[in-house]
Amino acid sequence: MPWNEPGKNSNDPWSGGGRSGGGGGGGGQSGPPDLDEVLRKLTRQLNGIFGGGGGSGGGDGGGMGRHASAGISLILIVALVVWLASGFYIISEGERGVVLRFGSFQSVSQPGPNWHLPYPIESVERVDIDSIRSIQHRALMLTADENIIDVDVAVQYRVMDPVDFLFNVRDPDRTTRQVMESAIRERVGKNNLEFILGEGRGEIATSARTVIQEALDAYGAGVTVTTVSMQQAQPPEPVQESFADAIRAREDEARFRNEAEAYANAIVPQARGEAARIREEAQAYREQVIARAEGDASRFSQLLVEYQRAPDVTRQRLYLETAEAVLGGTNKVIVDMQGGNNLMYLPLDKFMQSQGATTTPPRVIDQRGVDSSRPAPLPNLGTRPDPRAREVR
Repeated sequence: MPWNEPGKNSNDPWSGGGRSGGGGGGGGQSGPPDLDEVLRKLTRQLNGIFGGGGGSGGGDGGGMGRHASAGISLILIVALVVWLASGFYIISEGERGVVLRFGSFQSVSQPGPNWHLPYPIESVERVDIDSIRSIQHRALMLTADENIIDVDVAVQYRVMDPVDFLFNVRDPDRTTRQVMESAIRERVGKNNLEFILGEGRGEIATSARTVIQEALDAYGAGVTVTTVSMQQAQPPEPVQESFADAIRAREDEARFRNEAEAYANAIVPQARGEAARIREEAQAYREQVIARAEGDASRFSQLLVEYQRAPDVTRQRLYLETAEAVLGGTNKVIVDMQGGNNLMYLPLDKFMQSQGATTTPPRVIDQRGVDSSRPAPLPNLGTRPDPRAREVR
């Protein structure tokens, strides 16, 4: 039967089985056992186990019990100090310490020495918030024009809130990878293959970064995305050669277009300048013709006035000017033979050299040997001629 059943108080193991029923008067007491007595009994039992002779020498046994009690207390104190000292820890620069009390969030420790209640009461989770984490993903994706493209994407991020990073999402790295793949598939699925292979890679990466950050903020993942880069975007390997030919064709098209634009930019200004020059020359020729016509008309009008004043003198002048204009380009010499036919002298040596040489007006020599090719000076046409001029002629 158990020792603590009613009527069995004498079987209390702490009171010593040899004094039941009297002989010490302790059998009838129901209070808690004496702590010193418990320690002495425990010491005697330990001594009996290790050969200490606990049955003899009551006085010696009492002294050894006191020494054992002091040793146990010292051990307990040392163990307590060591246990409390285990709560000291140091957080490195760029890290944060999340203190948990029985698994529940308590506080965030800053870099430097810190202390928490030792295990198992409190524990510390260290979170690196300074280093950049990277995730790379490569997969085949479907474009808006139903083509398959091989995309290689890399995402870099870092921890922004260590508490959210630890408690809101079970596996932040895996969640970030899944969100990244979903965002890239969404952006690729809304664009054509030609746009993705060309100038659309940077635009897709920028828009995907916004989508990834919004999704992670909605999950409370406690991370911030720093960079999203589409490192590779190409068609699947079996059709890469065909796509390469298509890309080369597009490049040739762009090159030919640029060359044509360059030629147009060079020839159009030249043609415009030539057109402007021709237009200016035509305008100048027009003005020249008009001015010559106006000058001829004015000259004719003036000549008519002078002719009306002195018809004979004007007629002779016109004849001489016409003869000079007609005969001015020849190398002929005419000798005026009075009373006979005129003699024409042809200097063959001069005639042979007349090609490209400067010609002189013809010389008319009369029978007296006087050069009469130059007419006598005419009177001033601006004044009325002398009436005796006709008689002089």
